[in-house]
Amino acid sequence: MKKKLILLATALIFVAFNAFLYVNVTRKLGNNYSTSSQLKMVDVGRYLPFEDGSELARTGSSLHFSETDDLPVLDGAAALVPVYASVIDNIYPSGCVTYEGGAFSDDNLYGENFAKDSAMQYQNTIRGFDATVDGSVDLFFTAYPSKEQLESAAEKGVELNIVPVGMEAFVFFVNTKNPVDDLSIDEIRGIYRGEIKNWNEVGGINRTINPLLRIKGSGSQTMMEKFMEGDMIEKREPSSVFGASIGYSFRYYLSGMVANSDVKMLCVNGVYPDADNIKNGSYPISANFYVVYRKDNSNENVIKLVDWLLSDEGQTMIEKCGYVGLHM
Repeated sequence: MKKKLILLATALIFVAFNAFLYVNVTRKLGNNYSTSSQLKMVDVGRYLPFEDGSELARTGSSLHFSETDDLPVLDGAAALVPVYASVIDNIYPSGCVTYEGGAFSDDNLYGENFAKDSAMQYQNTIRGFDATVDGSVDLFFTAYPSKEQLESAAEKGVELNIVPVGMEAFVFFVNTKNPVDDLSIDEIRGIYRGEIKNWNEVGGINRTINPLLRIKGSGSQTMMEKFMEGDMIEKREPSSVFGASIGYSFRYYLSGMVANSDVKMLCVNGVYPDADNIKNGSYPISANFYVVYRKDNSNENVIKLVDWLLSDEGQTMIEKCGYVGLHM
């Protein structure tokens, strides 16, 4: 009888413990919106120049480079791969994009294996900017460089030209299950300064806010630091993993390049971040994107490309890529 009571007590303790874990851990994690709000690595294979089926803006160009020209090497942030890949597809000669091993492979760290002699590279924001400063990349497509990146270039004695070529919205996103559709700028800043910690403080349900952060030096993180005026949390509280997440990125990167049906972009100050609201200036967090190149770059085709990007043809291509032109 005593053994039966011990076994029964042990079983009850086991059931109680598992119930506790379910209520306090499993159920909360299951209701956490963080996983579907995390951004994926961009699929560069969708944007390869000269390939059938590539998702590029093939708008044509009056500017054409030949195999004998000094071809500028292009690189850029993940969010701008469609833009500079489309530039190459419209202007460069076929065969100028080459791969280690002879063919594209998505088994690498950044989903690419571009050869050293390729006119297209994909090293993303941090490595690509450094390559531009060091001179192995001629023209870099990016959000405005961070203070640290500019200081690094200055320390190396490198002067840069930074030219705006298009516009994009900086957006905030949550899981589609999150009932919140709109946040004010003050509310977003309150969340990312650790002042607002629960969704019920901004019209949502009673759940902790899990504010996602990006890598230091990335284009989105640099933009976020600028938006937050240099005053934001540097790391999340450990308990936030049990909450419902919010993240930030650039509009087309989120909605077009790594589209996720479980994620929705938020209105900011009551305005949704679509192309029309970027153009008319009503969406409050729009920003230019840029091409960056060394002032001492002697390749005359770099200037030709920059001028073309600012022309009607270039701006049309940028619009067809899914972004917003400067004067369209």
